[in-house]
Amino acid sequence: MPGVSTSRQLALALDHSESFAREDFLEGPPNKAALARIESFPDWPDRIMALVGPQGAGKSHLAAIWAGQAGARFVAGRALDASSVPAVLATGALVVEDLAVGAFDERALFHLLNMAREEDAFVLLTARTSPGSWTMSVPDLGSRLRSVPVVALSAPDDELLRAVIVKLFADRQPAIDESLVGYLVTRIERSFPAVRAAVEMLDREALRRQRPANRALAAELWRDQTA
Repeated sequence: MPGVSTSRQLALALDHSESFAREDFLEGPPNKAALARIESFPDWPDRIMALVGPQGAGKSHLAAIWAGQAGARFVAGRALDASSVPAVLATGALVVEDLAVGAFDERALFHLLNMAREEDAFVLLTARTSPGSWTMSVPDLGSRLRSVPVVALSAPDDELLRAVIVKLFADRQPAIDESLVGYLVTRIERSFPAVRAAVEMLDREALRRQRPANRALAAELWRDQTA
């Protein structure tokens, strides 16, 4: 992210607990269709669905919203193991997070999808790219993945980034003006984690320096990071 180091961004993002509640999910054009599909549960076109989008687009938040509705468990894609499939499907709903080509056991996923079909379980896959486009060494798995409906999210646009910035500052209660919002939108990575990190940094520095969180302070901080 221009102006703020990755290590500092991650540290700041981890310092502030992130809420995955429905009321904390901000809807906008990049995620409207995905949110609608999640909230239409259990009226899905298929019991297995893939939620696809770039890092920071809101996949984990939407998955958490759905898990709350469906009573779903979570398993990381890289942690999939064929022997654990019956256990992770025990509630009849499962989120498989962060699937990536070459980073999961193909036979375990194939077993999972087959068992989900047999038991009428719901499965939500999250990934950065559409699983149907992946080349699998297990041919039947490739066929299964190509049949999975995909709902896509895109990176936040300016309107959504502005809304997130305003909300995050409102949660901390300092008053901000439009010039600060506009400044941040042009300088931060287009993802929700980057927004949270930037707001957290500004809030901390404003408190430390006993100054308002405004455009002037933001300009100083970003200038310091690039010096």
